[in-house]
Amino acid sequence: MSFRPAHELHRRRLGRNIGLGLVLIALVSIVFGLTIVKVSNGGNIEAFDHITRPALVPVGKE
Repeated sequence: MSFRPAHELHRRRLGRNIGLGLVLIALVSIVFGLTIVKVSNGGNIEAFDHITRPALVPVGKE
């Protein structure tokens, strides 16, 4: 039993799929890298959680 050679359309589709996969991997890497940088910096990591944030209250006012 012999297999037919791959059609030219399949080779082009494979190239586009590989390109799209690389772009997706790059995007995920950028988001992951930004997340790691933000978490490792520490500092003011305050989320929007509907409470008064002490960092925003002026000094001397309570």
